[in-house]
Amino acid sequence: MKVLKILAVTVAVLAVFVMGMTLLFPLPDQNFAQSSERLAPDRDGPLAQAILPATERHPGESGIRPLADGRAAFAARAILAREAVSSIDAQYYIWQDDTTGLMLLDALRDAADRGVRVRLLVDDNGIPGLDPLLAELDAMPTAEVRIFNPFTLRNPKLLSYAFSFGRLNHRMHNKSMTVDGVATIVGGRNIGDIYFAYGEGTHYFDVDAIGVGPIVDDVAGSFDTYWNSDAVWAAGTLLDPAGAPAIADLAARARASATGAGYQAAIRDSLLARQIDARDLNFEWGKAELYVDDPLKGFGDVPDDRLVVEKLIALAGATRSSLDLVSAYFIPGSRGAEVLENLARDGVRVRVLTNSLDATDVMPVHAGYMKYRPGLVASGVELLELRAMREERIDRSLPEILAGSASGLHAKVFGFDGTRVFIGSYNLDPRSARLNTEMGVLVDSPAMAASLSAQLDMPTFAYRVEAGEDGTLIWIETSADGTTRTYDADPNTTAIQRVLARIVGWLPVEWML
Repeated sequence: MKVLKILAVTVAVLAVFVMGMTLLFPLPDQNFAQSSERLAPDRDGPLAQAILPATERHPGESGIRPLADGRAAFAARAILAREAVSSIDAQYYIWQDDTTGLMLLDALRDAADRGVRVRLLVDDNGIPGLDPLLAELDAMPTAEVRIFNPFTLRNPKLLSYAFSFGRLNHRMHNKSMTVDGVATIVGGRNIGDIYFAYGEGTHYFDVDAIGVGPIVDDVAGSFDTYWNSDAVWAAGTLLDPAGAPAIADLAARARASATGAGYQAAIRDSLLARQIDARDLNFEWGKAELYVDDPLKGFGDVPDDRLVVEKLIALAGATRSSLDLVSAYFIPGSRGAEVLENLARDGVRVRVLTNSLDATDVMPVHAGYMKYRPGLVASGVELLELRAMREERIDRSLPEILAGSASGLHAKVFGFDGTRVFIGSYNLDPRSARLNTEMGVLVDSPAMAASLSAQLDMPTFAYRVEAGEDGTLIWIETSADGTTRTYDADPNTTAIQRVLARIVGWLPVEWML
């Protein structure tokens, strides 16, 4: 009886806390003062002059240019911002206050200072420490910042989950940057050193691409839908007004650092910059289709046919020869596993590359994936798990696609029948399926699809997960000289790590991973 009484009191106290905090820290009454729309494409700036001749030679087609590595991805954003003359619309889940984050934020500030209209939409879960800098940018006459699904308690911010978890559990995972209405960058990279890094140290394989042609208008339209949605609030309703200017000073220090100097060199040495100057940009041309979730996904009744997950499932189900899936976080769920296993049994070559337990940065996600491995392997699905390579310099061709040398996978790239490729923010997990908003581009590109497929043949950067003679799983590591090593448990992990992952996998939390 005493235990029940203590429990009742505890529940009552928690209920009062939740109600009290909700009343003390409500959402602002008004989302934003007024809606705004994209500007018409600028046809006179340096980007337009470099791009429009090619688009005119390929009417109705979009041009896609994969970004080779972290430095190229950073340089592309910096160069597009530098060349902008009319507008920049940027939308990101994470924007870090580190070297590259400060340098790119300063690029937006500098563009706004030149009179370029800058609209920056960020998810509030991914901008820790940036409140004063975003307020400074928002205060500029030609710049505006809006925040997706904001935390009403700014400090300590994460305490908001204690009284608004149901709302805050839905995040905007989209990533795009559109400049002058003539070029856009879409893919899996957030803004921060770990997404653009190179050389030694911990960072990510990732992938995104520059797009021109009709796909730019589609991405710009999607940005407007998010920018003006009921899930977005003006930064001015949430952040304290900026004090003394700080972005330029912090960015100057970042550029002067050893790391910053390397990124400055990446901009100077960029092939993209030289081709813009020469008015000779190269793209692969064809059909490109934008897949994007409704911004109110998770908050209301969004029909299934408007969800990215359903479109991707339909694409996978329609494959006839091969399906290559690269996903940093992979939890197929019962439905996804059934689709993949049935395809494999029907003779479709299905390959999945995801993180190993040693390489993942989110152990609970790997724990959710582990229980699906035996069934996938038994059906004929080829499972590849990226090795952690924190101290290695990777110079094989897959990292040229998925970005530099790294210790963990962050890319989300899917190849269908060797003819089409999807590049985007979507992970193959329940969170991307039902909780977070996602976007990506489906590109008709046999060359890109074939290149991706070729990199998954005999990979030395990943373990092959197979069934051993006794039916249990084994991990096969292939070295550059062709020799192999076999493991009977998740390689380079401790028993404690594996047991902990197994325990987490038993918990009823898959729906939110």
